[in-house]
Formats: sequence, C-alpha cells, structure tokens
Amino acid sequence: MKLRIFVTGGTFDKEYNELTGELFFKDTHIAEILGLGRCRVHAEVRTLMMVDSLDMTDADRALIVDQCLKCPLDRIVVTHGTDTMDVTAKALGESVTGKTIVLTGAMVPFKFGSSDGLFNLGSAVAFAQTLPHGVYVAMNGRCFTWDNVRKNRVKGEFEERRPSQPPGDSCPRH
Repeated sequence: MKLRIFVTGGTFDKEYNELTGELFFKDTHIAEILGLGRCRVHAEVRTLMMVDSLDMTDADRALIVDQCLKCPLDRIVVTHGTDTMDVTAKALGESVTGKTIVLTGAMVPFKFGSSDGLFNLGSAVAFAQTLPHGVYVAMNGRCFTWDNVRKNRVKGEFEERRPSQPPGDSCPRH
C-alpha cells in the first residue's frame, strides 16, 4: 500500500535557535522520523508549506484541500500544527470524499528529543491504512473524526468536542 504524506509545518518541524531562543523552520523531519520508526510503508512525502498553524490562512487551507483532492492516492497523512488542526480537518471533511485523510502533529518539536511526534506519526500512518474513507485527527494514540474533535488548551491534549461547540472552534482566530 502507498500513502502520501503532506507536510505543512507546525511544531513537528520546528528547530530551536540556541542564540535567540526562537523556534523556526528549516526542513521537514518527516523522512528522519519514518526512518527512526523503521517504517516499511511506501510513503511519498511532499512539503506544501512550513508554517505555524496559528499563521495558516484560508488560502493555505485551500491549498491543502486542493492537493488532497488532486492526489492520486486515497490514503493521506497531513502533518499540521496543533493549534488549528481541527479547522483544517473541517475544511477537508467538508470538501474531500473517497479518501482516508489523517491529520497529526506534535506538542513538542521532534528536534527536542522528547517529542510525541514519532508516536503520533506512526499512529497516523497506521490509521491511514486501516480506517474507512473519511477525515480524522490522530493525536496521542487517539483518533477522532473531523467533526468531533477539539484541542483542550487546559489539558494540552485533543478530545471529543463538547456538543455545544461547533467544529473548528477550539482556537481564537487572528
């Protein structure tokens, strides 16, 4: 089985500047993570952008949707920042059918050495191969449908959204 991995940035791929203390983007770490995980799935990695999800625009989300629609493969993983992952999942869920798309991210940058990214990417690859067509968010061993997920900012984890909370409403927009 083949699958496509679309990279969009987020904490997964952030680097740390020891001189300024700032986080920044250089290159994706996805191939390195797949190698460390001894992944034997044929995964085609394509970088779409390298942005913090708080800086992601509607045009960026439209590009992600467009690339998922155009992808000849029906099994897709999207690496994404956690702050607005549910917003992008909603855009994909409302636009793409006939494919299994799993969004995942990391709360700690991979380069920090104690990242949850390795586990999350491995889970997303497994979920993408086994779940029926639909759009999902996979974080910390759990998997949620696009229309039933939110980031709990107090606990720092993903959970099912409250019934009164609409999808894509876990983060204030700016």
